Amino acid sequence: MATAAEEIQVGERLVRVSSPDKPYFPERGLTKRDVVGYFLAVGDGILRALRDRPTMLERWPRGVFAGAKIGTRQDNRGDAFYQKRLPAGAPDWVRTAHLTFPSGRTADEVAPGELAVVIWAANLGTLRFHPWPVTAADVERPDQLRIDLDPMPGVGFEQVVPVAHEVRAFLAELGMVGYPKTTGGRGLHVYLSIEPRWSFGECRRAVLALGHELGRRLPDLVTTTWWREQRDRPVFIDYNQMARDHTVTSAYSIRPTPAALVSAPLEWAELDDARPEDFDVLSMPARFAERGDPHAGLDGDRYSLEPLLALADRAGLAAPPER
Repeated sequence: MATAAEEIQVGERLVRVSSPDKPYFPERGLTKRDVVGYFLAVGDGILRALRDRPTMLERWPRGVFAGAKIGTRQDNRGDAFYQKRLPAGAPDWVRTAHLTFPSGRTADEVAPGELAVVIWAANLGTLRFHPWPVTAADVERPDQLRIDLDPMPGVGFEQVVPVAHEVRAFLAELGMVGYPKTTGGRGLHVYLSIEPRWSFGECRRAVLALGHELGRRLPDLVTTTWWREQRDRPVFIDYNQMARDHTVTSAYSIRPTPAALVSAPLEWAELDDARPEDFDVLSMPARFAERGDPHAGLDGDRYSLEPLLALADRAGLAAPPER
């Protein structure tokens, strides 16, 4: 028998949580209530990652279980799905951002303005949030540069770490500060707050220029070759994550695997000792309570892309096509 719904006070809102005892990660003994409690515990952090950003919801309403799969555009049969448009029946306090996709189609996408929206989405089965690198105030000009360090199959997290350190060193030479996080898997992301002055194409060009420089500095580790079968180095700098409608998993999102690992913001000083498996739904709340959000600095200085675009000019790099 389904457990009776509960109402949770989140700021000024009462948010309904249906079937709170539904198993979400049965191998860890975690229920929907545990997932909601996790997002409440890291509330300031995940709201910082999502605030006012158009956000695609990755919904697992049946939880994560053996054989569960997510539907795709090619095969929409699945136990989970991506939701780009505002779900029917959403409360009137769930704000949206109006987007135009590369196909020319449009959508009103959830743009969380308060923690209650995150909890409402969690009640719908959302485990991972996929925010755009723009805000609802200007959906054409990114205010974050997201550097995706994507390991090739069979490449471990430990091979990605030195690449992240080189990203930090190079950005420091340009007078910039980036913020790293785990993906919940083997990769790493580095975020950089930028002035919202440049297009998506210019942002991709900036990341490509950074990737070329890293490839020069770390020729045995880094590639910017787009076609997977042509890559001969272990870590790909995925510049196309800065294409319109391409997103990366937000900080504090939950990876839909049995271990319930989470995307964990890190301090640079702890990167060498960190491992993705250190951060999960059970361990992250205590870490957050003790240390706060390592990405709080993203609310501070915003940087110009001009140094990276100048590097692209010198290297003769055009904006990569959207793929």
